[in-house]
Amino acid sequence: MSVTSRYREAWEGFWREAPEEPGAVFWDAEPVLTAAHHLALYEPYLTDPGLPLVDLGCGNGTQTRYLADRFPRVIGVDLSGAAVGHARRADPGGLAAYQVLDAADKTDTDTLRAELGDANVYVRGVVHQAAPEDRQPLVDAVASLVGGRGRAFLVELSERARSVLAELAGRAAGPPPKLAPVLRHGITPGEMRDAALPEYLGAAGLTVLASGELPLTTTESEENGTRVALPSRWYVAGRTG
Repeated sequence: MSVTSRYREAWEGFWREAPEEPGAVFWDAEPVLTAAHHLALYEPYLTDPGLPLVDLGCGNGTQTRYLADRFPRVIGVDLSGAAVGHARRADPGGLAAYQVLDAADKTDTDTLRAELGDANVYVRGVVHQAAPEDRQPLVDAVASLVGGRGRAFLVELSERARSVLAELAGRAAGPPPKLAPVLRHGITPGEMRDAALPEYLGAAGLTVLASGELPLTTTESEENGTRVALPSRWYVAGRTG
């Protein structure tokens, strides 16, 4: 199984049009406001920090490059070839490696798994934006990459983010400029039940080792200058026993 063609086309279209400059994409906040907070929650649960780390759904690689300063080998993977192109251009020094990967396609995942062995996996805001029928295969891919020794960190928008996004999208002046392209390409963030991700993880054979709530900072600002932050939930998962 691979991701639905609508989902693939939506992301290709989005990343083809996305500007190159840092912070131009709605969720492309500085790592000090995003991945740094996630690592503080993730690292205590890593059984082997020396394993390769896969940034699944790396987009333009902003968080990937930050992670590459902290892990010995980092691979950013994304469904969109246009996104991977952004990531490579933004990383001329080759801090990380990047490749196109359809994580819902078992053949793609098995190929990466054969190359890396067990890996730690970082997933920021990917599952909730996938088509519902693609979500379990995506989490199954995470479980495959993790193997027996790796750990996964996943952070996804919570149900409460829907009302925040609906308010932003419904403003009389129109959606904020960085959110508008997301909606225009038919990407629907936040459309997942809070209970769904733990269910997907359990079905994939992973145990939730820790979880909590943490606002997900975006690059959009309110009129008073404060950053728009979306309610989110995070999970650390792995195999036990």
